[in-house]
Amino acid sequence: MTGRLGRTRGLGLRSVAGQVFALQAIIVCLLVAVGTLALILQARYDTEADARNRSLAAAEAFAHAPGLLDALRAPDPSAVLQPRTEAARKAAGVDFIAVMTPDGIRYTDSRPELIGQRATGDIARARGGESFTEVFTGEPTSAVRAIVPIRTDDGDIVGLVGTGIEVENVSNVVEGQLPLLIGTAAGALVLAMGGAALVTRRLLRQTHGLGPLEMTRINEHHEAVLHAVREGVLIIDADRRLLLANDEARRLLDLAPDAEQRHVTELGLDPRTASLLASGRSVTDEVHLAGDRLLAVNVRPTAPYKGRPTGTVMTLRDSTELAALSGRAEVARGRLQLLYDAGVRIGSTLDVARTAEELSEVAVPRFADYVTVELLEPVLQGEEPSGAYTEMRRAALSGIGEQPPLQPVGDLIRCDVPTTPMAVALDTAHAVLVTDLHTADGWRAQDPEGAAAALAYGLHSLVAAPLMARGVVLGLANFWRAETPEPFDDEDVSFGEELTARAAVSIDNARRFTREHAMAVTLQRSLLPRVLPELSAVDVAYRYLPAKAGVGGDWFDVIPLPGARVALVVGDVVGHGLHAAATMGRLRTAVLNFSTLDLPPDELLGHLDELIDRIDRPDSGGGNGENGADGGEDDSPERITGATCLYVVYDPASGHCSMAGAGHPGPAVVHPDGRVEFPELPVGLPLGVGGMPFEATALRLPEGSRLVLFTDGLLEDRDRDFDTGIALLRDALATTGRSPEQACADVLASLLVPAPDDDIALLVADTRRLPADRIAEWTVPSDPAEVSRIRNEGAAQLAAWDLEDIAFSAELILSELVTNAIRYGAEPIKVRLLRDEQLICEISDGSSTSPHLRYAATTDEGGRGLFLVAQFAERWGTRYTERGKVIWAELPLTGGVQAAVPVPDLDALEDLAW
Repeated sequence: MTGRLGRTRGLGLRSVAGQVFALQAIIVCLLVAVGTLALILQARYDTEADARNRSLAAAEAFAHAPGLLDALRAPDPSAVLQPRTEAARKAAGVDFIAVMTPDGIRYTDSRPELIGQRATGDIARARGGESFTEVFTGEPTSAVRAIVPIRTDDGDIVGLVGTGIEVENVSNVVEGQLPLLIGTAAGALVLAMGGAALVTRRLLRQTHGLGPLEMTRINEHHEAVLHAVREGVLIIDADRRLLLANDEARRLLDLAPDAEQRHVTELGLDPRTASLLASGRSVTDEVHLAGDRLLAVNVRPTAPYKGRPTGTVMTLRDSTELAALSGRAEVARGRLQLLYDAGVRIGSTLDVARTAEELSEVAVPRFADYVTVELLEPVLQGEEPSGAYTEMRRAALSGIGEQPPLQPVGDLIRCDVPTTPMAVALDTAHAVLVTDLHTADGWRAQDPEGAAAALAYGLHSLVAAPLMARGVVLGLANFWRAETPEPFDDEDVSFGEELTARAAVSIDNARRFTREHAMAVTLQRSLLPRVLPELSAVDVAYRYLPAKAGVGGDWFDVIPLPGARVALVVGDVVGHGLHAAATMGRLRTAVLNFSTLDLPPDELLGHLDELIDRIDRPDSGGGNGENGADGGEDDSPERITGATCLYVVYDPASGHCSMAGAGHPGPAVVHPDGRVEFPELPVGLPLGVGGMPFEATALRLPEGSRLVLFTDGLLEDRDRDFDTGIALLRDALATTGRSPEQACADVLASLLVPAPDDDIALLVADTRRLPADRIAEWTVPSDPAEVSRIRNEGAAQLAAWDLEDIAFSAELILSELVTNAIRYGAEPIKVRLLRDEQLICEISDGSSTSPHLRYAATTDEGGRGLFLVAQFAERWGTRYTERGKVIWAELPLTGGVQAAVPVPDLDALEDLAW
């Protein structure tokens, strides 16, 4: 048959496709020929009609032309009219215009030799006053012409106007259109034949180039196949009568030989099957009984014909032997789906206990009625599993019942008896099957009372599977059955091992994360300030919350500065984990160190930015180390990809506040009346980016103001943008009369989300002003004689403050510092005493010369001044201002002269130099 099909392929006239193509070609040629002829005739008709219209229009226009009547009355009408008619002929595009007498004698003509001759043809209608057109054939030339009478105002006909287009020119127009018409016809023929070829090609593919005889034979073969298949086929008509039944259907249903044309209720079928066929409804794999067979029945309606149903087709399969296989396939499909769900659901968080719960929840009820998960204590704490496997902590319990007789979550689970299924599973590192718990003597011996309660509850079968990752036991998962009557089998053991293997990987990942998170939190807490200093300048409270997803690099600090001032700092390192925490510690240490230089905020951030750049700079030295030519991996530490910082300095003596930011949001200022504002801070690039200097902002805070510093983790979240967070923070800070601690709690209550994505650092500082009676200031002229006056006035001020115990030390320091400011500094020179937690002496001048402490030789006349200042002061130092410097010294409020230091006469100190 295959060879026969190969020989009949093609477009030969013997094939159905070839016959159809030939018929289509004939029809197309006839249609194109008829269409072309019609177009030619139509073109000829349209051209002739156009010639008539143009001739008539030209004749009418010339017959009514102004001055025509006067020209006819002239002595020589031909001389007057001939030029006019030629001009009109050319303008109108006609072949001739002739002006004639009513009898047809030409006054003018395009051919001058015809002037004076009578026009041929019938012009009687024109003499009668009728304008007409006609196709004239004769002499001097055949033409499509129009003749129009010329009338006077009284209606008398005084002449005729004849215009026309020669027939030869009309024919030329039609002939000029013939190429287009023929080309159009040819294109239509090509397109039509192409369409016919496409249709034929499709028909050729569908019929495989077969002719009518071959198709008939194929139909016979299909009939043979229909009766040879091992699936029964019944075709029922719209009247529910049997039209066709193949041999398999007859065998399965035991039909009579003359069953065709009988009604389905008369075929002797099972009543349920007969009812299904009579109803005409569609079913898929519905099981019906036929004798001792179970038949899988499918019923589908045939395509309707002319809107009316034509019947149904039923197929039958003997499913008696396939029932068991189908059930096992369904179970396998369910297990695969369960494994897929486990892969999606287990490990959705990085929490060890929650991952264990997800394992127990996934397996109930599709695999087990109850599931318990026990983990080793180190695993729950994020540590490496170690120790004996005989003691574990129950981490999860799930089941279809509310109170199963199993130990609750948190209990210590023991496996002291080595023959228990749990101990065997842990020892062999393979799942253990117990089909009947009544025979599990080791399990009953481990906990007789608990085992008896479990058996009484209905637990009857168990699979104990160890949780192993990287070859290390993490715990144990126990799958129990109670309500399900079938016990576990060997296939369930394999499935339990697969399920626990996947869960163990997620538990181990969660354990590792827990360990790293704990290490990062420990490191971070060790790097953050544990106790904030108690300062008179501010009353501070803080909150620090690490992110749930991983410790970040947020930090804060409160740094005492000379002159009773204080620095408030918050910062944020990009990223999470140990590297971010370590980087935070380095930056906080750097800020503490730079703050001892008493730099302005913008300069401090500049030094910090330069430091980060040096920290990140790779070692330029070559070597033959692991990262050299051997091609080893790069073990260099991670780069600091960016950090933000806000540095604020507050002076309680003046209420002056200066601040600078490096890519960090500015602080919130809460005024005493509850008004909240966010001062505009010059935008600076984050630390480590480099390229732009930082700029500071200064403002004066009203007494009783509150400064609030924060990191962006407080404001932003995946469901909240920065502007929304600012609005919420403004509302949370607007309430007055709260302590900083209460303000911190209220802000977190308003803005904190359940699981923050980023660390949160919040610093609330109530500013205080140093009372005016604790500040003494003097302006010192550049005269050495003023030193004694300043010393005396300082002593009087100390007496007013009840600080006579330190008066001598303070006078010595004042004398030394004022003397050197006069000698080596520049005006203006000012002295300020501040009584705070210490006595602070500040001498400012307009010079930026830096003093240096040195040891004077025995024979030196000077050089002992700063040495004495360092001996008598608790701390001293220099800070630079925009217009000079300030030398300061701090003394405790109690204590006298240090006996170990030899003290010269105070007046002699004025002669000492730096």
